[in-house]
Amino acid sequence: MDGLKIVSISFHTAGKIFDFDSQDFELSLGDKVIVETERGRALGKVVRDVREITPDEAPPKLKSILRIATESDLQMAQSNALREQEALQFCQQRVKQRKMEMKLVRAEYLFDGSKIIFYFTADGRIDFRELVRDLAQHFRTRIEMRQIGVRDEAKQVGGLGICGRELCCSNHLREFVPVSVKMAKAQGLALNPTKISGQCGRLLCCLAYEYETYNEMKKTLPKCGKKLLLETGPAEVISRDILAQKVTLIRNGERRQLHIDDLNKEIKAAEKKQDETVGTNSNPADKQAAQQPQKPRRKPVKSNHRVAKKHNAEKPPVKPEQKAKQEEPTQEKSKRRRRRPRRRTNRQAKPTDNPS
Repeated sequence: MDGLKIVSISFHTAGKIFDFDSQDFELSLGDKVIVETERGRALGKVVRDVREITPDEAPPKLKSILRIATESDLQMAQSNALREQEALQFCQQRVKQRKMEMKLVRAEYLFDGSKIIFYFTADGRIDFRELVRDLAQHFRTRIEMRQIGVRDEAKQVGGLGICGRELCCSNHLREFVPVSVKMAKAQGLALNPTKISGQCGRLLCCLAYEYETYNEMKKTLPKCGKKLLLETGPAEVISRDILAQKVTLIRNGERRQLHIDDLNKEIKAAEKKQDETVGTNSNPADKQAAQQPQKPRRKPVKSNHRVAKKHNAEKPPVKPEQKAKQEEPTQEKSKRRRRRPRRRTNRQAKPTDNPS
């Protein structure tokens, strides 16, 4: 069975990657190609080398590459980019005239110009039916309004982060990873929103890059507040430098910083010294008793004497007369019971013989 030649294509910088059938084209990284998609024809860029797979491993609905992009295709892509700016400006004017609470981000023309996609952000749902009518009458083509989130907005707009470099989402980050405040705490960062938030207003995506590394390096260090026994005496851990693998100890008001390897050596030396002192002060009889293996002690079982006595006691045989009495219907017993009369709370006064 012949294998399929698969090539990975991306349509935008740091965009999602899609697989296509390369047919018999000889492609290399960075080549521009024209492919067939669900939305129509599109211009893409090769981001991975051609690889061969079996038909069973092929993704469903696999599309094929139509041709390698020519000069006319590249010129059409440049003209579409200029038309996108004009379309975005016209749409912004219409939004202001209609006083709609939405923020336009970008306009995108399909490669063949059959549709214009407008990306926008808004707090809630927007009724843009009248806006779509105005745009369709002006551009004489299909219009699509697509609402996106703040992270996608930062990805499309781009910019510089607080580190001074280009935003990760617009440079190389193809998919967003969930980020939490727990990651900032694990790395010892100040929980200041202005320092741990990005241009989108959400937590920095780079907080997830070194989170697993910090968790692995923290396992070798003692926790803050733990008391250790060293050669010089007991000490307490007050701070840790995770990347440098150092801890700061305090003893009698004096601070001391040690590497984890030096700290482990001092702890072992202190334990050895303590064992020697215990061995010199103990009696020879105690040494022999300590060397002998001790039998495991059984835990005492708590038992109630009365309950055990009830379970252990043998029940006497039941006589047939008693068994017959037990099987009597309960109606006769209920008849024997007498109900007590209710007490009257409001008693009437008895009439007296002497008139008042």
